[in-house]
Amino acid sequence: MTLDNDKIDRAVLALLSLGLHDGVRAWKGFDWDAMDRLHEKGFIRDPRGKAKSVVFTEEGLAEAERLLEENFSSDS
Repeated sequence: MTLDNDKIDRAVLALLSLGLHDGVRAWKGFDWDAMDRLHEKGFIRDPRGKAKSVVFTEEGLAEAERLLEENFSSDS
């Protein structure tokens, strides 16, 4: 099976927003390769380090909220 990394990244970004705290931080609990790709795309700051959370960029937070609603909302 071939996985679509872009679909994975979009899901991870949306789900990261569920753990949002301090306005722009989310707990790092996802695959490191996906986190690295989200950083390369400019959605989060560098996830490497001792912090247990990652910081969204302004663009990343807006995209995460959009993706969360688009993919997981029960509103019709």
